[in-house]
Order: sequence, then C-alpha cells, then structure tokens
Amino acid sequence: MIAEYIYTHQAEFWIMLGFLMLVIEVSTGLVTGILLFGGIGAIITGLLMLAGLLNETWQIGIASSAICAAIITFLLWKPLKKMQNADVPEKDNSSDLVGYEFVLQQDINLLTPGSVQYSGINWKVEIHKDAGVEEISAATRVTVCSVDVGKFRVKPV
Repeated sequence: MIAEYIYTHQAEFWIMLGFLMLVIEVSTGLVTGILLFGGIGAIITGLLMLAGLLNETWQIGIASSAICAAIITFLLWKPLKKMQNADVPEKDNSSDLVGYEFVLQQDINLLTPGSVQYSGINWKVEIHKDAGVEEISAATRVTVCSVDVGKFRVKPV
C-alpha cells in the first residue's frame, strides 16, 4: 500500500526525500555537501514533476535528481568554499588587564618566558610580537599589551 502510494505520487516522494536529506545534513553536522546537494537536487526534481515538466517515473526521477545535484554542486561549490575559507577575524585580546604595568622579577627573551604573581594567579610573561625587542631585563618596568589564558604579553614602558 505504501509502495503503491509512493509509486503514484513520485513528485511528493522526491520533495520529501530532499527535505529528509537536508534535515539529516543539518541535524548530524555532516558538512560533506553530499546530502546538501543531493537534497536540493531531489527537491528540484519533485517540483519539476509537480509542475508537469517531468514524467513521474523512477528512471527520470533518479536521473533528474542526479543531474540537478551536479548542476547545483557546480554552481555553489566555489561560493560555499569561499565562505568556508573566509578570513578568521583576529583574536580580540582586549581585557581590563591590557595597560597594567609592573616590574619584571627575572630576565625574559623570545625563547624563555618569565612569570609574575598577580591577583592570586601565577601568570606566564612573554614578550609581545610588536615590542621591538628580543630580550627584557629584570627590574624593567613593562606594560601588558595583550592577555591570553594565564599569559601576559608585555613590552617595555
């Protein structure tokens, strides 16, 4: 009975199959595109059958769905890839601690970070990339330029 209904209502079958594929793509997080493009192709095939532009046969449905999916893939691949590879915004290291000044207790350089106790936390102290120096001596007053988890990046005042 169900098979007979599907056979006589193929346009609706292809539309439902397309939406099912899209739901699976979205709900499972599979971002391969196979279900996305296949689902869109199946929906287009169902709509073309509903409009009477395609005969409701399995051969035409499968062929049309595959051709539509291939065309949609060809048209959307580059724009979607470009969106996926869009520049990631630079990390915002703004914090109330940026601008905090203190005196280094030990020498630090690009390879050897130091540490400082602040607010009950032992912070790692590194030279900031824009500091323009490779080494900062102990007893030098520094300012915090950026903050990361447990890490101050500093430059001399």
